[in-house]
Amino acid sequence: MSQKKGPFQEIEIREAVFAEGPEKEVRLKALAQKAQALGVRPASIYPLYREMARQFPGFTVPAVNIRGMTYDVARTLFRVARELEVGAVLIEIARSEMGYTRQRPLEYAAVVLAAAAQEEFPGPVFLQGDHFQANRKAYLAQPVAEKEALKRLIREALEAQFYNIDLDASTLVDLSKENLEEQQRPNFELTAELATYIRSLEPEGITVNLGGEIGEIGGHNSRPEELRAFMEGFNRCFRGTAGLSKISVQTGSSHGGVVLPDGTVAKVQIDFDTLRLLSEIARREYGMAGAVQHGASTLPEEYFGVFPEVGCAEIHLATGFQNLIFDHPALPQDFRERIYTYLKENLRSEWKEGWSEAQFLYKVRKKAFGIFKRDWWELPDQVKEPILESLAETFRKLFKALRVEGTLEQVSRLCGP
Repeated sequence: MSQKKGPFQEIEIREAVFAEGPEKEVRLKALAQKAQALGVRPASIYPLYREMARQFPGFTVPAVNIRGMTYDVARTLFRVARELEVGAVLIEIARSEMGYTRQRPLEYAAVVLAAAAQEEFPGPVFLQGDHFQANRKAYLAQPVAEKEALKRLIREALEAQFYNIDLDASTLVDLSKENLEEQQRPNFELTAELATYIRSLEPEGITVNLGGEIGEIGGHNSRPEELRAFMEGFNRCFRGTAGLSKISVQTGSSHGGVVLPDGTVAKVQIDFDTLRLLSEIARREYGMAGAVQHGASTLPEEYFGVFPEVGCAEIHLATGFQNLIFDHPALPQDFRERIYTYLKENLRSEWKEGWSEAQFLYKVRKKAFGIFKRDWWELPDQVKEPILESLAETFRKLFKALRVEGTLEQVSRLCGP
């Protein structure tokens, strides 16, 4: 794949990513500008979600988190998306991932946009900030400082042309309060404040697509009453014309899946009835596109075709791709063992009581994408190519199951310039 002729040379991307100081920002901005000069268009998916709010189109939008080998993986995704005429797909990175994968918004955006240009992807590119999440401990200790940290991140993301942002103050929900409104109050007040802030910074002609969250993923399943308590409170506090267009809920999944002592992932039951009901309420009562499913990439393959059937607007996918890369037979065993040895020696403080070694490695190996970032980028083609072909096949299956195949024309028409 790296030998394909195109406007970018891989060394050009790599030198920008691994540059330091002011030179790095200059190089990354040049990459993004070059990609846009070639016709790549960072965009908001908001117009599509307005259509989804009026009438669900029968597909669920995948949101893909790329933690490592970002340029290669993004090229693979865009190659498959072009092949299947997929327009409805988001490329995202969470606040936490930016830290442990060592990818700030400008770097992530520049690399993804360059990948789209290299693969001559014809549709708009939807860059999404996933889980712009309030850290509960930090917020309770110093709310003003944590709020300002989130606002700095928002400014940084908007400057990098992330025109889709998921705000997540669900970590602040206070279940000790007696009624749902008071439980959700810290969540809806901060979400509304940040949403209002984003609206004040939007570039002319762009409505940033905004999401909120009512239940921290991995907790109890969300209920209609919680959704209503959050949305009623948000709508009272929000100062702007366009509010949230989607809502993340909990239906039984967890980020990264539930790992067993032997390192395998337990089969999780998703409450599709809850997902259907909450999506219907979101559309009917609040004019949103529907509910969002997180923590989905490790679910059984047969589940994915159900999400469009129940009206799920968006589904977030990350750890499954990570697992495919780490566990792929083409990845050299000595490279894998070097990573695992480092993690066991240097991240032992994160080894929780009762975990087996397999559970520990499964939970922390995501951090190796940042620690060994250059090593991942510089893996030889004969290693990367079979891994990327397996990822391509996974993307094909997901796109078809979620029914986004053939959405390019509709998405380009709605979300184009």
